Amino acid sequence: MPRAVMTGRTTSLKVRLGIGAAILGGLTLLAAAIFLVGMMRVADRLDAALGTEARLARYSTLSREVSTFLVIATETVQSGQPPQVRAERLEPVAATLRQTFAALRGDLERGVAAAQGLDAQSRQATQSLGLARMEALLASALAALRSDEGERAVLRAHIDTFAGRFDPLLNQAVQTEVMFRNEALAGIDRLRRDLSVAAVIIGGLSLPLVAAFYLLLIRPQFRRLDRLREAAREIGQENFAVALPEGEADEIGQIYAETRRMARALAQRRDEVHAEWARLNETIAARTEELRAANMRLEKVDANRRRFFADVSHELRTPLTVILTEAQIGQQQSAGETRAAFATIEARAGRLNRRIDDLLRVARSDSGQLALDPVRVPLARIAEEAVAEMRAEIDNAGMTLDPGAMPGAVVRCDPNWARQVVVGLMRNAIIHARGGGRLALRAALDGARAGLSVIDNGPGIAPEDQARVLERFARAERGRAEGFGIGLALARWVVEAEGGEMRLSSPVPRDDALGDAPGLCITVLWPQG
Repeated sequence: MPRAVMTGRTTSLKVRLGIGAAILGGLTLLAAAIFLVGMMRVADRLDAALGTEARLARYSTLSREVSTFLVIATETVQSGQPPQVRAERLEPVAATLRQTFAALRGDLERGVAAAQGLDAQSRQATQSLGLARMEALLASALAALRSDEGERAVLRAHIDTFAGRFDPLLNQAVQTEVMFRNEALAGIDRLRRDLSVAAVIIGGLSLPLVAAFYLLLIRPQFRRLDRLREAAREIGQENFAVALPEGEADEIGQIYAETRRMARALAQRRDEVHAEWARLNETIAARTEELRAANMRLEKVDANRRRFFADVSHELRTPLTVILTEAQIGQQQSAGETRAAFATIEARAGRLNRRIDDLLRVARSDSGQLALDPVRVPLARIAEEAVAEMRAEIDNAGMTLDPGAMPGAVVRCDPNWARQVVVGLMRNAIIHARGGGRLALRAALDGARAGLSVIDNGPGIAPEDQARVLERFARAERGRAEGFGIGLALARWVVEAEGGEMRLSSPVPRDDALGDAPGLCITVLWPQG
């Protein structure tokens, strides 16, 4: 594991990078602090300028309201209105003026609180004195206009006095606010220049520092990493004689040393692997020769097995042909029970003939060859032949079979293999669902496919076993799947080889169930012809 500071004269690369990053980071923090303070001061001055703008707008409103007051007061005096009428007409204007004065007092209080320094606060507070004088003038004028003095000249004198004194006070307040606003804007301009100068200074310091950081520290390490990458590429090409310089003992220097050790170890391991590979090739050659000899023996055994099946087929078919011929002749030349006996002999001989065909097909399938002869076959014919072949076994098992109604659908498949698949499914149901006592054969239609479903009333197959019972040599660990193995797998193989599909469902849907047991439904579908 790399150490933080290496022994000797070489400083750790992490320490050098950390120092450089700290310098650049400190410079960044200094710039951020300067700009933060500057922006805070700019914000304060902007707030002050906005405050003066708000007060100037309020003074403008006050000027309009005072003008309205003077117009109403002059009109009431000139028209000789009694004091009560004058008071009623002036009261709404006076109430509005009082609200404006109250708002101005609040603005001035906030301005004093926001002012920076005692001098600025004192100047802001001076505005309150002028505002108080204006309020006093308004109160005096209102009192005179509400009095019982009926002389028009006296009232006009009060109005002129109010107007003459109020206007200078208002102008002075406005000029003072304008001065405050100009000072705030001037302060913002000075701060902008100061921040610009600071930005130029910090930028001037940052560029040489970043350049030095890159040229003196980063770029040399990149060159060392480039050499390391070249060494890794050579090792990847199995050239383990890498040349990495020795010297600096920092982290990259340690990687250099480890890479050199790794190259030496890989070179040694390569030599060992080559030696092992040579020995393995000798072993493989010997085993290959043994397998070739074993395959030749197996091919001979397989050829003998095929000859045996062919001979058995020939030897069995010849007497069966004679039996079938004699049975047919016997039926033609007899009647009654004798004719029925000949018919039974013919049926049994035909079934035995099909068994021989089935045996040969299974033998071919075990060698990976399926001799399929797909033709157009009525679905009802497959069902009838399967039921006829299995009727005796079903009766002997004490079970009942419901063959169901068969549609006029025609499928494309090998009729012998199709019959054998359905017979195998029914025989599995007899073996594993005999306790249910019931068995059903139903037609299944699915778009461009048609087929048959074998349904029983047995214990069914556990959900976790259903996905694998159709795999070859697979066996479920419990439930009714025990013992299926190659039978279902071979059936599925045959059906899919003809473009069909096999489906499994357990428990059986209630609409199709034969009893209270979960049951199993296996459906085979072939393409419709």
